[in-house]
Amino acid sequence: MSVPAFIDITEEDQASELRAYLKSKGSEISEENSEGGLHVDLAQIIEACDVCLKDDDKDVESVMNSIVSLLLILETEKQEALIESLCEKLLKFREGERPSLRMQLLSNLFHGMEENTLVRYTVYCSLIKVAATCNAIAFMPTELDQVRKWIVDWNLSTEKKHTMLRLVYEALVDCKKSEAAAKVMVELLGSYTEDNASQARVDAHRCIVRALKDQNTYLFDHLLALKPVRFLEGELIHDLLTIFVSARLVSYVKFYQSNKDFIESLGLSHDQNMEKMRLLTFMGMAVEMKEICFDTMQQELQISADDVEAFVIDAVRTKMVYCKLDQTQRKVVNLASVKTSLQTLSPTA
Repeated sequence: MSVPAFIDITEEDQASELRAYLKSKGSEISEENSEGGLHVDLAQIIEACDVCLKDDDKDVESVMNSIVSLLLILETEKQEALIESLCEKLLKFREGERPSLRMQLLSNLFHGMEENTLVRYTVYCSLIKVAATCNAIAFMPTELDQVRKWIVDWNLSTEKKHTMLRLVYEALVDCKKSEAAAKVMVELLGSYTEDNASQARVDAHRCIVRALKDQNTYLFDHLLALKPVRFLEGELIHDLLTIFVSARLVSYVKFYQSNKDFIESLGLSHDQNMEKMRLLTFMGMAVEMKEICFDTMQQELQISADDVEAFVIDAVRTKMVYCKLDQTQRKVVNLASVKTSLQTLSPTA
């Protein structure tokens, strides 16, 4: 990739010009190039570039792109520490301000590097962090197939892989892309093994709460199969998830009565939980029965006679259950549920 340069001269002269520019802006940097070579010059220039970042004038982008272009001509082994230093500067200085400029600089750096070089991981993580601060995650490549490819290409350690997936997940959540975030979290949790599943306790807990809170998520069976979630067996959060997977409304009400403070501590809405459990209970009933009388609906879903028809209409709108209303016989007929291939709910669950 061709990266814009500050001025079309030799690398040594370019470093000298950068030193002079930074000096003119108040930096204590020497105007003389280092005898240690270009990578030493760049280390000193990056350390001093704060004074440049303070400016809002048009020279800032050119100056920073000049630094990026010099970084890209260094040998790979000399790039890593310098790129990490520059990323840290772009992340921390004037945090929240001029995100488009910072994203452009990081993007230039990212796309100018060799595809398989490990330090691209650092740049990508920095891009994600900046994008999350300005709701620009939609402009970032976060598709799981691409992320998986980079994990392999960069030969990431387990820790770095988890860090990257977690960053992508949190950025997607912050930008209210709940469906994409859920897929990334499942990918993250699925990457743990029996040996390190205990380390994922926080991630697993967060995943469960996010899923239960999401008003468009109704199927949770796949979460129970994840090793880090299985590690939570015996804890209240796992008990709650199990209720949403395989129990009925009466079980949730009983759990809530005994653990009201716990539900509130998770930031979950009891009213929303009740609505979701009513639908899940109805879905379970649709697996077992082809028709249900209104009286049974009232009892199982804890709703009034006047609310049955409205509930059924809203349930059908979710496309999680299909049926027809027989108002004459006061029945719901031709029942079918997307849960038919899953475990049938027992009447006493």
